[in-house]
Amino acid sequence: MTKHEGQFPISADEALQLLIEGNERFQRGEARISQFSTEILGELAKGQKPFATILGCSDSRVAPEIIFDAHLGQLFVIRVAGNVMSAEVAGSMQYAGHHLQTPLFVVLGHEQCGAVQAALEVKFRGGKERERIQLLLANILPGLEGIEAHSTPEKLMSLAVEANVRWSMRQILETPEGRARVAEKRYKLIGAVYEISSGRVRFL
Repeated sequence: MTKHEGQFPISADEALQLLIEGNERFQRGEARISQFSTEILGELAKGQKPFATILGCSDSRVAPEIIFDAHLGQLFVIRVAGNVMSAEVAGSMQYAGHHLQTPLFVVLGHEQCGAVQAALEVKFRGGKERERIQLLLANILPGLEGIEAHSTPEKLMSLAVEANVRWSMRQILETPEGRARVAEKRYKLIGAVYEISSGRVRFL
C-alpha cells in the first residue's frame, strides 16, 4: 500500500498525486491490480473511503480504476457517455462530496470520444441520431459553441474533447454545491483527457 491508502482524509493535492502515480505505473506496465487480495475485500465490506471522484465516459477503453491503477474502493466512479452532466450525475457527485467527502473531483474525457464526435456531426453537418442520443448530445453542444470548423478533423476533435471536459466542469462549478465546496478550499475540481493511443492521462 502507498502512504495514503486507507488513511483518510487526505488533501486534494495528495489525491491528485496518487492518480498521477497510478497512471504512470499503468503506462509503464507496472500496474498493481494483480496484488489484489481477499484481505482487501474484507476491508471493503466494512465501507468505502474513496480518495477521488471521477466523472468519466462510458467508453469501454477508459476504465478509471485501470488507467489510474486503483484498487476497488479507492475511486468513486460516475460513467456516462460523453462525461456529461445531468441531474442524476449531479446527485451522485453531491453524494460523493457530502457523504464520502472525497477531496478531489475529476472530469475525465478521452481521445476518440464517440459522443463528442456525434455532437460535432450535429453541429457542423446537421447530423441526426435517435431521440435519446439527441438528448445526450444536447448536453454537449453548448460547450462546443466557440469551436470553428477550420481545423483538421484531428485537431477539431481534440479541441472538442477538451471543450466538453471544461463545459462539464463549468456546470459543476455553477451549482450552489460546487461553489460551496470550492469556497471551503478542501475540495478541488480538475479536468483531464485520456490519450487512448499512449495510455497517458493529461491533466488540464
